[in-house]
Order: sequence, then C-alpha cells, then structure tokens
Amino acid sequence: MQMTETVTTQLPQVTHARNPGMVLDLDWVAALQANTSAIERRAATLGGRRSVKKDWQAAWLLKAISLIDLTTLSGDDTAGRVRRLCAKARQPVRPEMLAALGMPGLTVGAVCVYHEMVETAVRALEGSGIPVAAVSTGFPAGLSPWHLRLAEIGESVRAGAAEIDIVISRRHVLTQNWQALYDEMAEMRAACGDAHVKAILATGELGTLRNVARASLVCMMAGADFIKTSTGKESVNATLPVSLTMVRAIRDYEARTGFKVGYKPAGGISKAKDALLYLALMKDELGHPWLQPDLFRFGASSLLGDIERQLEHHLTGHYSAANRHAMG
Repeated sequence: MQMTETVTTQLPQVTHARNPGMVLDLDWVAALQANTSAIERRAATLGGRRSVKKDWQAAWLLKAISLIDLTTLSGDDTAGRVRRLCAKARQPVRPEMLAALGMPGLTVGAVCVYHEMVETAVRALEGSGIPVAAVSTGFPAGLSPWHLRLAEIGESVRAGAAEIDIVISRRHVLTQNWQALYDEMAEMRAACGDAHVKAILATGELGTLRNVARASLVCMMAGADFIKTSTGKESVNATLPVSLTMVRAIRDYEARTGFKVGYKPAGGISKAKDALLYLALMKDELGHPWLQPDLFRFGASSLLGDIERQLEHHLTGHYSAANRHAMG
C-alpha cells in the first residue's frame, strides 16, 4: 500500500496586518493618474543620488540576498535542479565569506518554482524557515480556463506552497474592465487561503504607466499581499519607472487604508548595482519596513551570483569567475 507523507508548509513571517482588501472604489481608480515624464526623471536620478561604497555597499548587498526569491522557471526543470537551488537558498554565499562578513546563517527570502516542483522544494527546505512560492493560474499568459486556474492554486497550496504568484488577465486592464479584474483577483485571493498571494501585472504588456498604477490599486483593493511587475517572460520586465509607479500606488493605498502591501520587481534584475538602485528606491519612497522580506522581494536567479562576486571582491580585492558562484 502506498503511503502519503505529510508536507509541512512554511508560512511567510510577517510583522504587519495582512491586507484584507476593500470594496472596489471606481472613483479612486479613475482619479489615479501617472505623469510619465516626471516619473522617468525621478527614476533617472536614483543612481546619482544614492551611492554606497565599501562596507556600506557590502551591508546593502547582504540585505539584498535576504530579499531574493531564488527562482527556476524553465521547461527543463528537474527535481535534481530544484534540490540544488534549494541548497543554494540555504547557503547563498560560501560559509567562510559569510563568517568574514559577520553574517553566518544568512538565507534568501524564498524559492520560487512551478507547481510540479513545489513538493520537491518544500522537502528540500524543511527546517530552514525558507518558504516556497509557486507560480500559478496559467503562468505566464494567464489564459487557461478559469476553473483550472483556481484549481491550480489549490493544488499548489496543498503541496505546501506558502506563497502563490498569480498572473492577472491583462485584457481586463487594456479594456479598462476594473470590475472584472477586481472580481478575478478577489477570487484568487480567496483560493489561496492562508498562503500569501503576489499579483503579477505583466507591466510590459499594459501599455501605459497609468494602466500600471490603476491595475496595482485594483489588485490591492481585492486583497493582494504583494504586487509584482512581471513574469520574467515578457519582452520588457521590471524597470525603475514602473517600480516607482507601483510603489507610489502602495504608498497611497497604505495612507488611505492603513494596510501595507509588498512589492516584487522581477525579470531583468541580474546585477548587484541594479539591486542597490531598487533598495534605494524602496528606502526613499516607502521606508524601512519595505526593506524586509515580508514586504519586498527580488524575483531573480542570476542576481545572487553577481552579488556573491561583489562580496568576494569586497573581501579580497579581486573578482572571481562567475563559475565559482554557481546556483548549485
């Protein structure tokens, strides 16, 4: 007789009240605008206005590691690859380097995989405190039948996923059907239960920053715990102007409701210097609470390798080859 083992879900550690959502306020949505030229000018100043060096840079890079959703979303994923990724999540930087930097025990924020690999990741991370996130709802296009999208959420939660990264129907944004987007998001949030839900907007396919701002607000009204830029599969993924638009929507939502919503830029963030820019943006616009894993994540895979190279340079004065910092 086949025995079924119990899967223990590692729920995300949060320090704030979970966003319960609110009734859709179409007047607020319609009033929301985005000054594209001003947003782009503000985003362009970040690199010059916020620069950190030496020990301070190393400290910020260590912080960035703790905020990474270490991700593999490839068609050729195997259980072995996922287990190696989970080993890297547990030990993201070589132990001797972390000891020298005074940060033994540092881990990433989460591991993100397809549903098929959730149970493998949960077992590989058991006892680590690192949650597993699953991409869901017909990722990346979000065009599978509605009942299957909801069923996929349930299957991933039962397999042990503590976080569900869902994709919205872009057509609702492009046709300004905010009620449909709200209803869809609210139902997906309900299907997640205790698992936290990250709403992927696929911003590169929404056309304008105003659409990005309004879609962000509607998803938060419907109960999203995080709003996320991209699937990583679009031609344009996370950018600083899009991020500024989304974090200001988060700031407005908190000011109006008192509830904090997290932010996850994903796709195209592969260099340590880029991570520093995003951290500066979060610190400037939202403050210290959004520099913690319960409110900010990087969706990335190659970013960790470059951060590890920069930390080794900080310690030794030399850059090592990228193959010395493999993902597994």
